[in-house]
Amino acid sequence: MAGAIIENMSTKKLVIVGVILLLFQAFSFMVGGLIAPSPTTAVHYLATKCVDTVKTHHKGSNWFMPWGPDQCSKIRDFDEANNIVFAVHIPLPNREMSAWFQFMLVILQFDIAFRMQNQIEDGALVTMDVGLAYRDSTLSEWTEMAHSTEHRKLSCNFTATKTYENEGRYYECDLLPFMEVGSVAHKYYLLNIRLPVNERKKVNIGIGEIKDIRLVSIHQNGGFTKVWFAMKTFLTPSVLIIMIWYWRRITQMTRPPVLLEKIIFALGISMTFINMPVEWFSVGFNWTWMLLFGDIRQGIFYAMLLSFWIVFCGEHLMDQTERNRFSVYWKQVGPIVFGSFCLFIFDMCERGVQLKNPFYSIWASDVGTELAMAFIIVAGICACLYFLFLCFMVFQVFRNISGKRSSLPAMTKARRLHYEGLIFRFKFLMLVTLACAAMTVIFFIISQVNEGHWHWGGYTVQVNSAFFTGIYGMWNLYVFALMFLYAPSHKRYGDEQSSADQAGNSGEDIQLTTTITHVDGPTEIYKMTGKEAQE
Repeated sequence: MAGAIIENMSTKKLVIVGVILLLFQAFSFMVGGLIAPSPTTAVHYLATKCVDTVKTHHKGSNWFMPWGPDQCSKIRDFDEANNIVFAVHIPLPNREMSAWFQFMLVILQFDIAFRMQNQIEDGALVTMDVGLAYRDSTLSEWTEMAHSTEHRKLSCNFTATKTYENEGRYYECDLLPFMEVGSVAHKYYLLNIRLPVNERKKVNIGIGEIKDIRLVSIHQNGGFTKVWFAMKTFLTPSVLIIMIWYWRRITQMTRPPVLLEKIIFALGISMTFINMPVEWFSVGFNWTWMLLFGDIRQGIFYAMLLSFWIVFCGEHLMDQTERNRFSVYWKQVGPIVFGSFCLFIFDMCERGVQLKNPFYSIWASDVGTELAMAFIIVAGICACLYFLFLCFMVFQVFRNISGKRSSLPAMTKARRLHYEGLIFRFKFLMLVTLACAAMTVIFFIISQVNEGHWHWGGYTVQVNSAFFTGIYGMWNLYVFALMFLYAPSHKRYGDEQSSADQAGNSGEDIQLTTTITHVDGPTEIYKMTGKEAQE
């Protein structure tokens, strides 16, 4: 039996391959740390208060500009909120937005002054009439992109004593989710925000004295986007070529592929799917669904990678009568599929709706906030529990191999060293797998927290570009290494030995064949761990 490359490749060549992969891993971290800028940029804006005496409410082309030749009539303080439009132009003067920014997330914060006769009531709800417009030239008219009536619950705290002496001091209010656009296809954006007051309907009553509105616009850095696209463009053909080469070697064998070989191929397909640089089209087209599509691809890869690790360990634990059947892993893979489906539903509930209404946010309501917070916490706990379970499975695999190794028949020193080397290589690969799993779990938790940190109120996680590019490079190198090392080898162990050595080991080879190699599989370790049921 020829076996896999991981067994038949010489130690020298295997070390060279390992060093090359390690250098590529270091390079992927260096690309993010030395070349790419930080992943995102946050820009702060203070809304300009414009006077609207005719109450146009975004009808026609009457949009309120905070500056420029067509700027609105500004006011510093106001008493009647129905005549006020808070205008924000994105970006700042003399700058342009770019399609390389990929997305735009806007967070809102109110500056509310304390008044004894106009305090913020418990559970106060702010109603906003908001409009978003765009244009690609400073001379063209504004085109409406979205218009909606939104509600946001205030969460403010007044640290001083509520007395007349402290009137005019400001509440400390939490940041509120405001808007998310999945594509930055235009150069200029304009936000007009109204706070309509209706005492009869209790609209915007008991929300305090709002003085100003501050916005924080967050977008992906164009430099980071270019580095990210370049990595995807380079890695896609690399993984695709090794995947085709791997499956071609599998199909050339006389036996049908086993489950382990099939799931390695499936992992290669999912890696290629997430690698495909379709984001290049988002630079030229206004594809607002790219964020959602990216999340779906990421979720499919997560589900495939986590399922692979379960099967990879399980196939080295089960006897031959149980292995090579995907159905026996339903208890372990089922929760992974269910969790991935929950991720998809959660994403559709927010980014799916935002395709029609960019002002929608699941964090805007109490129920939505509690569900989102619970989801992030539960997802983090489940990821940690998965890693602990994987560590337990790897420990069982090591113990299983140790037990099977002691039951091997007596053999010559050279033959025994050969099998000891195979076991060492496999154990090293399992430890690399654990390290990859640990980094993946950490990346998943940080990504979830980082996506929701604006809604947590003060808890921020800074993620460096090197972490993104390094983890992404690690996934590709890991999948590449698996398909290369587990591809069938054309070289047989002992081909390089002398004929005298082969004659001396002939009797031993016959004994090993009767105890191990009658079990079909990609490697000797795979056969060794599954031989018990056949004995």
